[in-house]
Amino acid sequence: MSYLFFNNLKQKEFDGFVEKHEYCNLLQSYNWAKVKSNWDHMYTGVYKDNVLVATGLVLIKRLPLSFCMYYLPRGPIMDYKDKELVQYYFDQLKKVAKKDHCIFIKFDPAIHVNDYDSKSYNTNRYEDTEIYLDIFKSCKAIHHGYTMSIADTVQPRFQSYACENVEETLPKHTKRLIKDADRRNVQIIHGNVELLDEFSRLVELTESRKEVALRDKEYFKTLLENYPEGGVIFLATCNVYKLNEDAKTKKLQLEKEIAEIPENAKKKLHRLEDQLRSVDKDTREYKEIFDEFGQKDKDIAIAGILSIQYGNTCEMLYAGMDERFKKFMPQYKEYVENFKWAFDRGCLWSNMGGVEGSLDDGLTKFKDNFNPTINELIGEFDIPVYPIMYRLTQKAYKILKSKHK
Repeated sequence: MSYLFFNNLKQKEFDGFVEKHEYCNLLQSYNWAKVKSNWDHMYTGVYKDNVLVATGLVLIKRLPLSFCMYYLPRGPIMDYKDKELVQYYFDQLKKVAKKDHCIFIKFDPAIHVNDYDSKSYNTNRYEDTEIYLDIFKSCKAIHHGYTMSIADTVQPRFQSYACENVEETLPKHTKRLIKDADRRNVQIIHGNVELLDEFSRLVELTESRKEVALRDKEYFKTLLENYPEGGVIFLATCNVYKLNEDAKTKKLQLEKEIAEIPENAKKKLHRLEDQLRSVDKDTREYKEIFDEFGQKDKDIAIAGILSIQYGNTCEMLYAGMDERFKKFMPQYKEYVENFKWAFDRGCLWSNMGGVEGSLDDGLTKFKDNFNPTINELIGEFDIPVYPIMYRLTQKAYKILKSKHK
């Protein structure tokens, strides 16, 4: 039995291994290095008796004074219980890293240590969690612990997943919200680069509203071009012109009913007047929208999601919404359509992204509308290559991490 380490695997063999592995993850796909073009990279792997048994996309961040750091997002991909294989891989990677003046190697494997319904928060980690920790410790890896905040790690340690048959398990209130979207004639379309302009506009609106910096159109284009088979944009659209016409008809009908109502039917009168005020409010809002988009019989994009399917996984990476259409509830219908699309393509789960470990943040509360599973991952590890330099640069690294997430 013999091992061989390589740092220049070709795409076919690399993706062929990752896509079929139980730890398959988009962030360990071959083309992820092309998305992260501001990092250098290596495509590492280990052959055991001429059979590929491990891969690792290594992203390389160049630092001042010819130093660098290595990062394997959600990697490497291997049987983490095979102590001999894990040790061999990291021993070989450290040899390469030393020659490259790499101060430390960071990795955060996609090992689940706890999975539970989002309504059933628990801290009972799996029995084999300690096995993984012991093996990584034997490689001189430093575990950053079971952090709770998204800000503590490069990738979230807690993630919210939708599983198959999601429509059957939706809470009643979510089904009601989707019906609200249907009543407003919200339609869902999906496509690729042809929807980029509208999607980017929606993301910009979200950035302004939340005062955060997400990504721009060129970045989204890069994602879609590098995953032409798995990249997709979902847009929720509505026809405000038709809604306005319906509101006009409704207003005339209500005014007629109010004019004809008997004097002793005050309760009914109040109800109709409330409905009329609601219709008037809607038409005022529609007028504001016409001022921007024109009073034309056309569909307007009001919410969007960009997702990537890779192997049997789907990652919902970015989302945006026009807040003026919040009461149309477009995101609920849109998310479910994205889930259905993923599962129809053979995905086992669809990742809605990270949440705080306390499960009390706004992201968690929104994602709870889809009855998700919470996955707690094992967390981050560092392997110092130059221990003294590693200790000195940890403060600088934290600053770097915040700029290059």
